Amino acid sequence: MKNQIVVGVVGAGRIGQLHINNMKIMSNIRVKTVADVFADKLKDWFETSGAEKLTKDYQDIMNDPEIDVVFICSSTDTHTMLIKEAAKVKKHIFCEKPISFSDQETLEAYEVVKAAGVKMQVGFNRRFDKNFKKIKNYVKSKKIGDLHILKITSRDPEPPSLDYVARSGGIFMDMAIHDFDMARYVSGSEVEEVYVQGATLVNPDIQKYNDIDTAIITLKFENGAIGVIDNSRQAVYGYDQRVEAFGSQGAISADNETETRVKVFTKDTVEEDKPLYFFLERYNNAYIQEVEDFFDSIEQEKEVLCEFKDGIMAQRIAKAAKKSFEIGKPVKVEKLK
Repeated sequence: MKNQIVVGVVGAGRIGQLHINNMKIMSNIRVKTVADVFADKLKDWFETSGAEKLTKDYQDIMNDPEIDVVFICSSTDTHTMLIKEAAKVKKHIFCEKPISFSDQETLEAYEVVKAAGVKMQVGFNRRFDKNFKKIKNYVKSKKIGDLHILKITSRDPEPPSLDYVARSGGIFMDMAIHDFDMARYVSGSEVEEVYVQGATLVNPDIQKYNDIDTAIITLKFENGAIGVIDNSRQAVYGYDQRVEAFGSQGAISADNETETRVKVFTKDTVEEDKPLYFFLERYNNAYIQEVEDFFDSIEQEKEVLCEFKDGIMAQRIAKAAKKSFEIGKPVKVEKLK
């Protein structure tokens, strides 16, 4: 592998700009080309981005033999097309979640990537959070004995716009999919069955898009453990992200990240900082770590830490969760053959 990895990024929205900004601090990474259909509106941002070229045409990335890696940060409906095109020209791939809204389209892209022999990592950044990694390691090493219960709380500080809801794929595919991946990651087990109770308690207009904003999701794992995820589109106090693993010999938990860990005690009250506001603040270090690990897997020619199959399974759990909500019964999760 050459000393420098050359990157092209498709999609320069919020998440694309985040990755580009983080790659600026990596000495062996060169962001050569950024492609976005709204490139004309990004010229001011581009001037300080550290990237070399801004274009509307993503083919400028695919056709450039100097570019080793494609970051896919565009809308979900473009992901599988871009994955297949990048794989066919032998470029490694980092793709934001979800891979697609269609199991068939995702599997077709999976086969192309396997045939091409390129590396692909899915952007489930929470796997790279230091707190959640420690919980994972405690569960894996049996330091809390056999896992009995896994509890995940994931609540956004404010609901998304209705325009976003209309194209998001729904709360299970857009929001809870991170939690489905965390459930598999921390437990070390596949999810066998999903049962959902949901409601629209934050913004009733979300119902117009056959979606909800509040959910309790129960999981049954193949290893016998059970899990519960609670999701809300609005936690007025900030971004609420907590995990607890309870086992036969103890428990381990991770609380919210705050600006400081200072608590103030007076005769009237006890105060501490609110949780960090949203995912850009809460998980930026995890975003950096996931990208560094991805590049390391390329340089060291080793397996990525969040594989294509992880994206497939999180997507299938999301699909089962939606069906469970619709029919009001537990739904089995389709296995990967």
